[in-house]
Amino acid sequence: MIGKVIGAFVGDRLAKQTGGIGGASGAALGVVATTVLRRMSLPTMLALGVGGYVAKRVLDKREEGSDSASPPKTSTAPATKAA
Repeated sequence: MIGKVIGAFVGDRLAKQTGGIGGASGAALGVVATTVLRRMSLPTMLALGVGGYVAKRVLDKREEGSDSASPPKTSTAPATKAA
């Protein structure tokens, strides 16, 4: 019972930080996540954790690469043509 309440609280907090999930659906997702985690084995949890870490690193690298492709605009003056 306490695990479901904690899961609902964490899911609700996570939903507030994520744009696509509402508060109530985030709480329900937290309850489902705690139930699923309780039934998983330790190697499966570790594999999911490592996979999530690797995916985050790859996405961060990809985002970092796209930022350097187009430099930020620092001036609002109109562009002039060089002769």
